[in-house]
Formats: sequence, structure tokens, C-alpha cells
Amino acid sequence: MTAATMAMPGNTASTFLVHYFGGGLDGDDRFVVERFRALACGEIRPVQTETSKGRRKGKRTVVSRKEAEAMRPERTEIIICTGLRTRGGKQSWGAVAAGLLCDRRQRG
Repeated sequence: MTAATMAMPGNTASTFLVHYFGGGLDGDDRFVVERFRALACGEIRPVQTETSKGRRKGKRTVVSRKEAEAMRPERTEIIICTGLRTRGGKQSWGAVAAGLLCDRRQRG
């Protein structure tokens, strides 16, 4: 007896919300990237990047337009890419951070 497999996405799909601000990603070639983590209590805290030696550094990461377009947030992550010249860019909110998977139940 063989089991037939079905082509279903299951939990492999990455759901996130993208918000473009200013001129979007069109006006610049280099972007400053900031990462934040949404906690269960509702707080949003910045994620500090680490150097190769394990030390934390406060500097932000600068990436190209191609890298900024390809960035995908984790479920609880918020990524903000801001252009160096025009200050336009994009925000990518993970599914949990944006509240896309909230189970809302109202009384009454």
C-alpha cells in the first residue's frame, strides 16, 4: 500500500506584511536596516547585531537595494529598510508581529 502525497503548502509558507513609505525602494541604491522583535506582552524591542567575536555593536547594517528587496522577516520580527538619500523604504512585519494570526473573539 502506497500513500499518495498531495501538493499542499502546509506550514512552509511565509506570511508577512509589507509597507512601503516615501518613494519606496526606487529612489536609493543603499539602505540602512533596523531589526526589531515583537514580544508576547506587546512590546517591540530592537535586535542588536553581533560582531564575529560575539560582541554586540550598536551600528546599523547597510545593504544594497537587491538585498533589501530579498529580506524576509521571521514570524515575530520587524525589518525596516530606510534609504540613505531619499529616506524612503519599506517595513516588513512578520505574521505574529503584525497580528495577522490573531484569533479575535468578541463578547456580546
